[in-house]
Amino acid sequence: METTSLQRGKFISFEGSEGCGKSTQIRRFVDWLRAGGREVLVTREPGGTVVGEKIRHLLQHDPEAEALTPEGELLLFAASRAQLVREIVLPALAAGIWVVADRFLDSTTVYQGVGRGLDPVAVRQINEFAVGAAVPDLTFLLDLDASTGHARALAASGGQHDRMESQPLAFFETVRRGYLDLARAEPERIAVVDASAGVEEVFASILRVFESRFAVPAA
Repeated sequence: METTSLQRGKFISFEGSEGCGKSTQIRRFVDWLRAGGREVLVTREPGGTVVGEKIRHLLQHDPEAEALTPEGELLLFAASRAQLVREIVLPALAAGIWVVADRFLDSTTVYQGVGRGLDPVAVRQINEFAVGAAVPDLTFLLDLDASTGHARALAASGGQHDRMESQPLAFFETVRRGYLDLARAEPERIAVVDASAGVEEVFASILRVFESRFAVPAA
């Protein structure tokens, strides 16, 4: 009896600073993938598991986390990611499911490494330990100037700012530069998309990049 091996799912991540429109574009992209017959799992960071969601609350909303050091923040993000990878991401990919991640290791590289000024070698080693073999096949970086993104994020929060949204504008300017430097260093994986255009134009750009990099027929 002839058997066929199951094809591994693809792993796509979305990155960008606050207010870049990431959530909107992820919803549109996932709907498009599913309309093409693909099974898709969406994850978010921090979070995505029972353990990860508890870490998310601590990092973003717990007032006692105000005293959290940059090193502690880095390790909490890594812990959430390590759990997500082994509990959710790797099993899904092995089952042929496409995984679309709302943030992944690049967020830690940029926010904690560049933004917090931590040792980039240590950050890379911690990232590698946390993710293991789960490296995205393609990462969309939604690029937007920091002042516009920061204003959008604050408006969308309705005055309920989390720890990250409460950072000063200079922090997000540093984050943007960090993302663009990372994209220049890894152009084969990271595609920069201009997020200043309208929703439809941004989505069209995402699809153009996707179709240029994957010759994958609908399932």
